[in-house]
Amino acid sequence: QVHLMESGGGSVQAGGALNVSCAISGFGNSYYCVAWFRQASAKERVWVAVKSTDGRPFYAESVKGRFTVSQDNTKNTLYLQMNNLKPEDTAMYYCAARRVCSSRQSDFNYWGQGTQVTVSS
Repeated sequence: QVHLMESGGGSVQAGGALNVSCAISGFGNSYYCVAWFRQASAKERVWVAVKSTDGRPFYAESVKGRFTVSQDNTKNTLYLQMNNLKPEDTAMYYCAARRVCSSRQSDFNYWGQGTQVTVSS
């Protein structure tokens, strides 16, 4: 019954910006943790960012200072604002959720289908 759906990906020139969204449903009024991951072609999926249930944001070193995670609780939507994009940011971006935050991506039991972000030089 829990569903996540990403949107907002696309193609952008290096130095540009994109704002991807993750629409969340099925958790009701329960607390939950939603994180952003990405997977480049022929590479494994890695963690990018998260906003914990207490509101604190955390970012991978590769995106710190460029990406910002935020939420709109009225829309049950999590956002990832990506600024100063680099070609190495090219990947499929996924949001994933579980009741409690975890450092292991295998613990996230709900996943969206992903949205593609392509950054050209």
